Amino acid sequence: MASLPRRLAALVSLLAALTVCAACAASGPAASASSATAAPPLAGSSSTGPAAGSSAASASVAAHVSKLLVVVLENHSKQQALAQMPFLAAQADRYGVASHWYAVAHPSLPNYLELAGGSTFGVADDKEPAAHRLKGTSVFGQLTAHGHSAATYAESMPTPCSQTNSGRYAARHNPAAYFVDPRERAACRRHDLPAGTTASGPLHDAVVAGRLPTYSLLIPDTCNDGHDCPLATADGWLHRWLPFIENGADFSRGRLAVVVTFDEDDHHAGNHVLTVFAAARLQHKIVTRRFTHSSLAAAPSRLVGLPPLRHGAGSPDVLRAFGLR
Repeated sequence: MASLPRRLAALVSLLAALTVCAACAASGPAASASSATAAPPLAGSSSTGPAAGSSAASASVAAHVSKLLVVVLENHSKQQALAQMPFLAAQADRYGVASHWYAVAHPSLPNYLELAGGSTFGVADDKEPAAHRLKGTSVFGQLTAHGHSAATYAESMPTPCSQTNSGRYAARHNPAAYFVDPRERAACRRHDLPAGTTASGPLHDAVVAGRLPTYSLLIPDTCNDGHDCPLATADGWLHRWLPFIENGADFSRGRLAVVVTFDEDDHHAGNHVLTVFAAARLQHKIVTRRFTHSSLAAAPSRLVGLPPLRHGAGSPDVLRAFGLR
């Protein structure tokens, strides 16, 4: 029989071997798997969103949108916009474009009223809200009356729901300010807001929080919308705002579609304007059917299952045409 000292030495050697094996197991495949499933970066970190083409990213994108944000630029035809706005043209190519889209009137205000209420209401000028006190329901009022959210974000507007021009803020580009029924006026004072910037303000906060309204209208000021400044300026403004919005949770998770259109052309193209649709699931989609601003007026109502207002009721369904609902 081995002596006691020799048996003790063997036992010590065995314990040492077991310790080494345990350390190997801890650093082996199980440990690697744990590292691979670490939590993704939190919103607001340096990450710009899910990796393109990853299965996890695809699985997290909603099949249909539940929110719509519309940006309205000014007074240029489709041909002019594509030729002078390379960033917007790239958005059209990447996501989608309605190739035969038409404004409904001249000058600006009737088109904005069509977008907000499904009608020009007989208006044929650009006068401020005091000259056109519109009764009845707007798209904003319809949605909020049925428990949905709606807002306007107007750049350079001095106070909520401002009724008069101020600097580069044009009241004629803010259609919610024209509707005078008490419910409409109350909603305007509460939800018709100065846009702020990509660094701070109501729109910034809603994008960062992933809490954009069901329907929102984003109105640049009269320089950034291409009215008083070159289209290159408007394109630069979009280049600041759209990537910021598209990196937000509403867009990247497929809840939000962004539409960029023009109120009217420059009187030389039959009111044929560029209208771009961007959504996480769209890839180089071209829809050739003829649409007007009436279809865009109807889109928020249809999105939540409500009847479109006025001319919108008989308009073709542009969201369905793009496969967004």
